[in-house]
Amino acid sequence: MTDASCVGDARRFCARTVLDWGWSELDAGRLSIVVTELGTNLVRHAEQGQLWIAVVPARHEVELIALDKGPGMADVQRSSLDGISTGTGSPGTGLGAIRRLASDFDIHSAPEGTVCLVRMRASGQPPASERRWGAVSIAAPGETVCGDGWAVAEEGNRLAAVVSDGLGHGPHAAQASDAALAAFAAAPFDPLETLVQDAHRGLQTTRGAALFALRMDAGQLHYAGAGNVVGRVLSGVYDRSMLTQHGTVGVQLRKTEVTTQDMPQHALAVLHSDGITSRWKAAEVVPLLQRDPTLIAASLLWRQIRGRDDATVLVVKQGNVLE
Repeated sequence: MTDASCVGDARRFCARTVLDWGWSELDAGRLSIVVTELGTNLVRHAEQGQLWIAVVPARHEVELIALDKGPGMADVQRSSLDGISTGTGSPGTGLGAIRRLASDFDIHSAPEGTVCLVRMRASGQPPASERRWGAVSIAAPGETVCGDGWAVAEEGNRLAAVVSDGLGHGPHAAQASDAALAAFAAAPFDPLETLVQDAHRGLQTTRGAALFALRMDAGQLHYAGAGNVVGRVLSGVYDRSMLTQHGTVGVQLRKTEVTTQDMPQHALAVLHSDGITSRWKAAEVVPLLQRDPTLIAASLLWRQIRGRDDATVLVVKQGNVLE
């Protein structure tokens, strides 16, 4: 977000998308105001500001994430008052308007930067239930498709998740990840050994992928996979890495090994591809434990991205953690 033309491009893209879904002009107008306010804040106040947009047709939802590299807001509550953040000349008078118009809103600000998450849904849609998980995935520089993939399935209190990283980047890497996600979608709660082996067979006509499959059930984590997608479980007092076996799903894979470990009640699980650095510190995440999982994922990716490859972060909470 470098100038007003970028803000206009984002606003028009979002408006076209939701009008095609059948949103009313009024709801599309609400979304346009929010996009304009987020973008204007970035242009006027932020260093290296970006606006990430995810459209979710299945839920008729638009997810907006505004990120920057500083200088941060010393007082988020004061900045949420009308007119404080964007000043005069914007259509909705800043962060206060964003908070009022958003279906979901969360924000974290520190001197090294701010991450603001907004979800927009049409009027009359039921409020979303508290989200136990969130993910952010972006393509490598110069690519129009992402070679990483992720998916989540829930069944009662059980949760299954997968993150894949197709070898390389671009369309062929995306093809490999798509095959991995297809295996997961066919039977997300099959035994992990079966899931990984099914994915291995399904990827044999592709270049292959790294894969991390996770199951959360009754306070325990079970995981399996191969390659350099890694995981970590942490809270304010707990920090443990999750590593799978060597190999490449679809190319070379030994007998699948499943690992089980406890999931502390107030902890969260983080899975990520090698598009972000592996040596990030727990202090990157611990101050955000009470935040929306998507905001946590976005913040970690934004601060730790390598910038040479596709990058994905998936965050899963135990449930009932938000205060």
